[in-house]
Amino acid sequence: MIYTTQPLLPELARAFALTPAESALSVSTTTLALGMALLVVGPSSEVLGRTRVMHLSLSASSVVTLLTALSPSWTLLLVLRSLLGLAVAGLPAVAVAYLREEVHPSATARATGLYIGGTALGGMLGRLVTGGVADLLGWHWAIGSIGALGLLCALAVRAVLPGSRRFAPARLSPRELVAMNRRMLTDPALLALYGIAFCAMGAFVSVFNAMGFRLAAAPYHLSLAVAGLVFVVYALGSVSSERAGRLADRHGVRAVVPVALAIVLAGLLITLGRPLWVVVGGLAVLTAGFFAAHGVASGWVAARATYVGRGTAQATSLYMFAYYLGSSVCGTVVGTAWSRGGWPLVVGFTSALLFMALGLALWLRRIPSLAEPPVEDQGVRAA
Repeated sequence: MIYTTQPLLPELARAFALTPAESALSVSTTTLALGMALLVVGPSSEVLGRTRVMHLSLSASSVVTLLTALSPSWTLLLVLRSLLGLAVAGLPAVAVAYLREEVHPSATARATGLYIGGTALGGMLGRLVTGGVADLLGWHWAIGSIGALGLLCALAVRAVLPGSRRFAPARLSPRELVAMNRRMLTDPALLALYGIAFCAMGAFVSVFNAMGFRLAAAPYHLSLAVAGLVFVVYALGSVSSERAGRLADRHGVRAVVPVALAIVLAGLLITLGRPLWVVVGGLAVLTAGFFAAHGVASGWVAARATYVGRGTAQATSLYMFAYYLGSSVCGTVVGTAWSRGGWPLVVGFTSALLFMALGLALWLRRIPSLAEPPVEDQGVRAA
């Protein structure tokens, strides 16, 4: 639901007479609102409980998406897309914290990788459905179909998701909450991971935002449905994130994240090729690397927060805030890059972001690990 409009950007630009940067606001307003909401929802889940927040989030976001399909104007569409960001925040804010609490510590990284892989598959299916329905019935029906699927998923999750067994509601005083936030905002490793989230997600979303316009233009002239097929590469993300989680359990997160980011950069450079099969191949490499890096890094945040002090959900929320802030800012700026310099300027812009992320990942290798927790609390290696 978050990126429902991403494959529709060229169509929305035509329908509302927008520039590429303006049409990208349909994605950026959602991710910006989502990022801001995470800062509230994360701490709230420490009191309300993980599963309650996730169920409410899935149901509310599905309803808002259905309402978005009825938007008669660009302004109302942006307002509803912003409300979607607020509604959907409950899932990314607490999902990793839920896994950290409920899954055996030896499988934490692998479980987180599977969750990230699930988001990759969901993103792929959502974009494929959106592109296909938009070609047949228009963008209103495309967005509505995603809202309907969201409601079905919300019902399925309510039926099968186990309730929290190890969650203990927190009763934090304002002073304790401030102290917890301070710990999550002063630990150098966590700060570096927040920076990686901003840069890596900013680059990833920028590539796919601009790719829709590239494939609709010469020499490809692809329809929305055909261009949407490039999102099949998201399936690789479900595989790479799970595999990266296994490698992190075995070799440590510090070894995996830099390699994954280097793979993202390599895939980006491959997209400079002109043949369509080369472009799609580059996107496949880039996507596999991104979800590997994100899956391991998000699990690393949860583990590091446990070692630093209580506040797993808050640290995860801060990581996801940086993640979606990168999507909002960079995903909008890339529209200007595309308009002024085409694909080479897009690659230059996103390469700079990836080099910054890679630099932070390499610097993280020099930060000493914190003292090992008791055996029953151990999670991702070398936090």
